[in-house]
Amino acid sequence: MNYSHFGPVLGFLLLALSLRAEAPRVPRATRGINLTAETDPPCCRRELPSTPPSEKSLYQIDSTWTSDVGRRVRLGVFQGRVQVLTMFFTHCEYACPLIIRDLKRIQAGLPEGVRSKVDFILVSLDPERDTPFVLHAYRQKAELGNDHWTLLTGRADDVRELAVLLGVNYRQDARGQFAHSNLITVLNSAGEIAHQQAGLNHAPEETVAAITQLLR
Repeated sequence: MNYSHFGPVLGFLLLALSLRAEAPRVPRATRGINLTAETDPPCCRRELPSTPPSEKSLYQIDSTWTSDVGRRVRLGVFQGRVQVLTMFFTHCEYACPLIIRDLKRIQAGLPEGVRSKVDFILVSLDPERDTPFVLHAYRQKAELGNDHWTLLTGRADDVRELAVLLGVNYRQDARGQFAHSNLITVLNSAGEIAHQQAGLNHAPEETVAAITQLLR
């Protein structure tokens, strides 16, 4: 539209407002996050061809999650690859750093030909504080590479639903800390629970063997 007939100043203001209205809206929670990483995290890859999820698949959940890079996804986006999933929160003072260490030990223990075919998902138990910005900062602090790690936050009800399906119990105390199950879950390519590792400081061999078996 030609705005020149409104006068130079008024025409300029109308043009600026028009361009602003036409610009794509960026969710407030994701503004400022660098979305141009050299390698996209698993949540941002092109979805693989898949069949409808089975009754045992977590991918039948009809909830939407936001990743630390601002992408809104459903869990079905991970279908087609083995996933290692845990629930955590970034303000955790003890257990969660140990869970992350256990996840890294599992990743390092995978045979070289298997490691590139396995991804890791961290889902926050604390959606009120764990915004995409906070999760993105945690990714950098914990040195979680983009190529195989996804960090997700979601609505409190969706977090509770996923926790129930995984068998994760959690409760927040007056200090804002969460008492929670220390559970690492291996999902097969269809999103079904194939193996679970409970506790902290576990040797990774049993979980590594379960993942390797899935990919044979």
